[in-house]
Amino acid sequence: MTRHKAALGKLFDIGSSKRVLQSQWRNEGVPFYRGREITKLASDGFVDNELFISEDQYREYAEKYGVPQCDDIMITAIGTIGNSYIVKEGDRFYFKDASVLWLKKVAEVSSDFINFWLKSPVFFDQLDRGNGATVDTLTIQKLKSVIVDLPSLPEQKRIVTILDEAFDGIATAKTNAEKNLQNARALFESHLQSVFTQRGDGWVEKQLQEVCVLQRGFDLPTQSRIAGNFPLVSSSGVIDTHNVGKVKAPGIATGRSGSIGNVFYVEEDFWPLNTVLYVKEFHGNDPKFVYWLLNHFDLKRFATGTGVPTLNRNFVHEEIVYIPESIICQKEIVSQIDLLREETQHLESIYQQKLAALDAMKKSLLDQAFTGAL
Repeated sequence: MTRHKAALGKLFDIGSSKRVLQSQWRNEGVPFYRGREITKLASDGFVDNELFISEDQYREYAEKYGVPQCDDIMITAIGTIGNSYIVKEGDRFYFKDASVLWLKKVAEVSSDFINFWLKSPVFFDQLDRGNGATVDTLTIQKLKSVIVDLPSLPEQKRIVTILDEAFDGIATAKTNAEKNLQNARALFESHLQSVFTQRGDGWVEKQLQEVCVLQRGFDLPTQSRIAGNFPLVSSSGVIDTHNVGKVKAPGIATGRSGSIGNVFYVEEDFWPLNTVLYVKEFHGNDPKFVYWLLNHFDLKRFATGTGVPTLNRNFVHEEIVYIPESIICQKEIVSQIDLLREETQHLESIYQQKLAALDAMKKSLLDQAFTGAL
């Protein structure tokens, strides 16, 4: 197979846009894309745009400098770089300078082939080579200098056809796996809701404060933290360890500020930080049952404050709940929920592994396509 190496700057005229000031952004007119919109187009093929420029400005720039045309390639250049999109027939937009780079074809080359190449490990390896870290800014000069190992045009088209068909199949498989993952989670959530809404014999109505008492966690400045054997729990979960466990196991903590409403079950003595509320008193109820009870309803609706919302424990305490009076019944319910949760997590693991395998397959196909092995 005949191939030749060419700098991307010899195949495309690479540049960016003329500057559009923020004061020139509009709520309607011609779509104005930043990196995030190009990323959305690259992944989904469409975007719900929120920024525009005026028709007059678009026409002026089109006449003086040109605008993206069918078969041109747009690529994100700042932050998450390398998300590329081929301009389609009928596309009409302008874009933010520096955030997005513009490739206009000047040689006999397939834009579809180059678009796939821009998503391949071969391209990203060149970007990162010699930098010691992943590149987070793509300059015009850097993009011009990357080298493409280019087969003949018919061979480019053959590779594009193979990749199109393979990626369509992978996309379908990913959609199915993601749907199965969502269904597994939804099934568990539905079961959890049914436990606390359908109830049964021996269930009684109580205020939550009669079931458990929530208490704000403790201040612990960063400089006072000493690594140890006890979990240090914040509103986002266990973030570190400490040499003191303020609360005896088993314990429950829920986000009070920051990530409000996350509920964590802690099986060992722990230190709850002041960003959480912890259960100070279970009133003789099974701790794991109380954990699932708190998971049952949306704690975020008890948040107060406009600037930095916080979970108001007084409002939570007043919530009416229904629980079985029998501790034996509570433990039986916990066993059922835990068993279903274990099965659900097993299914989630399978689907997540499948998604990871599909992503790896895409990367492998791209690597093969642009190293002559496809």
